[in-house]
Amino acid sequence: MSTTPTTHVTALSTTAARPALDELDALEAEAILIIRETAAECARPVLLFSGGKDSVVMLHLARKAFWPAPVPFPLLHVDTGHNFPEVLAYRDATAQAAGMRLVVASVQDYIDDGRLRERPDGTRNPLQTRPLLDAIAAGGFDGVFGGGRRDEEKARAKERVFSLRDEFGQWDPRNQRPELWTLFNPRHAPGEHVRVFPLSNWTELDVWRYIEREGIALPSLYYAHEREVFRRDGMWLAVTPVTRPRQGEETEIRTVRYRTVGDMSCTGAVESGAATNHEIAVEVAASTLTERGATRADDRLTEAAMEDRKKEGYF
Repeated sequence: MSTTPTTHVTALSTTAARPALDELDALEAEAILIIRETAAECARPVLLFSGGKDSVVMLHLARKAFWPAPVPFPLLHVDTGHNFPEVLAYRDATAQAAGMRLVVASVQDYIDDGRLRERPDGTRNPLQTRPLLDAIAAGGFDGVFGGGRRDEEKARAKERVFSLRDEFGQWDPRNQRPELWTLFNPRHAPGEHVRVFPLSNWTELDVWRYIEREGIALPSLYYAHEREVFRRDGMWLAVTPVTRPRQGEETEIRTVRYRTVGDMSCTGAVESGAATNHEIAVEVAASTLTERGATRADDRLTEAAMEDRKKEGYF
C-alpha cells in the first residue's frame, strides 16, 4: 500500500523535470517530421538546393532526419546563368562534402537552343519554370522540397506544407488540402507531384536564429562586405556582368550584405554592418520588410507576380 503514492509522486516529478521544447526545437521537430513523411510516402523525392540560406537549412535538417544514414534523395538546382559565383561555388562544395548527387538544370541551355528567349527586362527568374518542370519530369521526382516560407510573400502564405501540383506542374490555390492538427496528405496520382515546404512555419528570424544555434556555414554574400553598387528602384544592385548602371546611375563602394541570393539581375543588397549570425539576427528582428519585399525586383513586376508564376509551376 505504501509504494503506490511514492511511485505516483516519482512519475510526477519526472514529468515536471522534463524540459519543454523551445520554439526552435519545435520548428526543427516539425520540419524533420515533414521530411521523413515525404521520404516515406513519395517514391522519388528531391531537394531544391541553390546554396541560399533556406535551402542550406533544409539540407541541414534532412541530414539530421536520417543521420547516421545518408540522405536518401538527391539535390536539384535550376541555374539561371546569372547566379552569384560565390553561391555556386558554395553549392558545389556543400553537395560534395555531404556526399550527395547534385542535378543542375540550366536556363542558359534553354536559351542557347531556342526553347526559351531572354526577357526584355533581363531578369531570368521567371524563366526557371520550364527547366524546373522538365527536370522534375526527367528525374521522375514526385516529392520536391522547397525552402518557401509563409512570411516571405503573400502567395507563399496561401500555400500548404504539402502542395499538390497537377500533371502539368501547375498549382490551383483554390484547390488545396486542409492540414488541420498538422495532419499532412502527400498522396498524388501518377504524373502529379507534391511540393513540400518544411520551413513553411518559420520566419526569417527563426532561420537566422537556427543558423546561429547550429553553427551553419553560409555563402559570404550574406555577411557585411564592401561592394561596388548603384541605386535602382530603391535597391542597391551590384555591378556585375549582367547588371550595369544605366545613364545617370552612379556607382559607389558601400558596405552591404544580401538577405537573399537569387538571380544577380533582380536581387538587391541592403546596407549593413552585420558580419556575424548573431548581428544579422538582431538586424532582422528590427526589420519591417521581408527579404523578398526589400530586395527582389522580380516580385514587383505586378501585384500578383509570385502567385502567377506559382500557378504556372514556379516555386
